[in-house]
Amino acid sequence: MTMHVAMNGFFWDRPDTGSGQYLFHLARQLVQNDPELRITILYPDLGREPDLALPERCRWQPVAARPGDLGKVLFEQIGFPRACRRLGADLIHVPYWGSPLRSPSPTVVTVHDLIPMVLREYRGGALARFYTSLVAAAARGAQHVITDSSASKADVTTRLAIPEARVTAIHLAADEHFQPGSADRAVLDRYGLPESYVLYLGGFDIRKNVSGLLHAYSFVGPAIGDEYPLVLAGRFPPTVSRRFPDIRGLMQELALGGWVKMTGFVDEADKLAIYRGAAVVVQVSTYEGFGLTALEAMACGKPVVVSDRSSLPEVVGPAGFVLDPDDHRGIAGAIIACAIQDGLREELRELGLAQAARFSWSLTANRTLEVYRQVLGRPAMRD
Repeated sequence: MTMHVAMNGFFWDRPDTGSGQYLFHLARQLVQNDPELRITILYPDLGREPDLALPERCRWQPVAARPGDLGKVLFEQIGFPRACRRLGADLIHVPYWGSPLRSPSPTVVTVHDLIPMVLREYRGGALARFYTSLVAAAARGAQHVITDSSASKADVTTRLAIPEARVTAIHLAADEHFQPGSADRAVLDRYGLPESYVLYLGGFDIRKNVSGLLHAYSFVGPAIGDEYPLVLAGRFPPTVSRRFPDIRGLMQELALGGWVKMTGFVDEADKLAIYRGAAVVVQVSTYEGFGLTALEAMACGKPVVVSDRSSLPEVVGPAGFVLDPDDHRGIAGAIIACAIQDGLREELRELGLAQAARFSWSLTANRTLEVYRQVLGRPAMRD
């Protein structure tokens, strides 16, 4: 039986965001897994078509829109649902926390995390709090909510007061090109990276706990910092604020000197080489909707050191060090052990590859199709 799904494509052309990567991988895999599925991706028409190519059996539908934050809200709450009504799709899927209050068809919304509700530093001003209240109310009215992890599901059921039966945790996956192999030296040279290093790849907002990582590295540096400097890979914030701590000031205070290197913005195409060049990858965040960095690192055969908060333990499982993010000495000890103990590093490599293999976009798509069929009252797919 054919099924026509209308997807909010606001982030389709934004592969630099988690929501953009999720939308692209999910749409591509859904139509591969279900030959009777058709997807229409409705995107805001701001004068140009998106750059990313469409998967087979997916089509574009431009929707008149305005730029800016207000334009985004108007697209989500007015333009998108109106276009869905004209389209007459069987189901609507909004692949990020931005579903409409009123929808012409049964709606599934993916809530990757509840950062603005869980963490005070992210609540913003009056307009940001209004938007959070708006999309929270819209999620409560959706027929079903998908989250990236069991940890995020727990947040959704408690903070949004949505019954567990209407919330399904479906893990994400690493792109299939994240595999073990030799690092491309030309890429590493372009970022000024040495032969061996400890890698942090991500943002610098407070939940990423880069400050805690630097405190841990104040113990690592004197021991192995010359051979294994800490690489902070990602776009650095232009200003210090409540949300973005003074990382450079802390580096000076801790006298980390030449033991820390900063790459600036990392192109998505270069991430594979940067993972492959690392001796160990660290992600000691205090909150993650899904620990994709840790999963990508394990898929590349790298040992990982992560925090024991939110989704990270369920992503890493028994394949890495899982520690209290405030245990700076423990984090330091784990980093040193992974870097210098060949036997441990090889053991964690094998465990990590096995753990990463448990996640795939095919499995993510199949579980998403199950949700679609549940919402529409259709029989489950046959094996």
